[in-house]
Amino acid sequence: MSKIVGVGLIGAGWMGTAHSRAYLQAADRFPASEIRARLVVCADELESRAREAKQRFGFARCTARWQDVIQDPEVQVVNITTPNCLHREVATAAAAAGKHVFCEKPVGRNLDETAAIERAARKAGVLNWVGFNYRWAPMVQYARGLIAEGKLGRITHFRGRFLAGYASNPGTPLSWRFEHELSGSGVSGDLLSHVIDMSLFLAGPIKRVVGNCETFIARRPAADDVVKDVTNEDYVGALVQFANGAHGTFEVCRVIQGHKCDWSFEIEGTQGAVSWNFERMNELHVFLPDGTASHDGYVRIVSGPNYPFHAHFNPATGTSLGYDDLKTIEAHHFLQSILANKQGEPGLQEALRVAEVMAAIERTWTSNQWEEIAHVS
Repeated sequence: MSKIVGVGLIGAGWMGTAHSRAYLQAADRFPASEIRARLVVCADELESRAREAKQRFGFARCTARWQDVIQDPEVQVVNITTPNCLHREVATAAAAAGKHVFCEKPVGRNLDETAAIERAARKAGVLNWVGFNYRWAPMVQYARGLIAEGKLGRITHFRGRFLAGYASNPGTPLSWRFEHELSGSGVSGDLLSHVIDMSLFLAGPIKRVVGNCETFIARRPAADDVVKDVTNEDYVGALVQFANGAHGTFEVCRVIQGHKCDWSFEIEGTQGAVSWNFERMNELHVFLPDGTASHDGYVRIVSGPNYPFHAHFNPATGTSLGYDDLKTIEAHHFLQSILANKQGEPGLQEALRVAEVMAAIERTWTSNQWEEIAHVS
């Protein structure tokens, strides 16, 4: 008989619905799993949204108070998908109550907040997880396997970019994402965090960085026809040096024209190379030359049941997985860590490593020079 773990959701917006579906889908897509999630209670400050989530996903109850979720004796997992400004208060309270914590990225509005959340979870001895879901794409997992097996040789280059013009219209209303007080960083927390996590996941620790930033759309319409200042960045670019000697670049932008969701990386080594783009997440381009002219170029590989996790969703090569499937894989692995009572990855420690790199990049905006990564002990 499967173990049942009670989940409480705090934040019932779009990301909260993605997490709710993922817990339900994990039971179906991984039927051999010995653990299942039960959706106990969902909370949102907008009570109508909490009621809608309860009806859609089958939560036993709903509330407008996040504290009710943490105090609920049937909740063992607190899933946090709120605006960034609430992460520290909610996550530390959940940890203090002995609840396992799943927090969406960026975990904190800055390095200090992320470190405080990680420290609280570690001291409380609770398991934790962070929503770096792009790690779970089958082709990304396969690329990591090639790197781990040494197929690419010594890694020499990593280039990652996340160009998504979701805010390219100056008329897009000012939301919490554009306000430093509520969000902390802008495009750094939203998009760059994924790029940094992927670089650490595939290419290894980072030694030093230098970067720049820009807010291209400085003012946006707010409520009551008032126009307000945007108080965080639209664009970040950085040069990166990895601890293993590899070099790389990061570039992210939320106001760029033409690009819809160009989240991609290219990795070169001394013996081969790979490249991946989320817009075609079920494909991987691989260059593994064997000294013959016929193999002197990239080969396009298409995901299928012989690659990680694909067979849990369909049995056909070339029948694509999507974003929600990555969240399902993510939820499954989090549940497996609870079943094994063993901390898995990516957790709050991995989020802290990302926050350290982000903080170093931010320091370079004023120092105008290379900055070493300062690790929080």
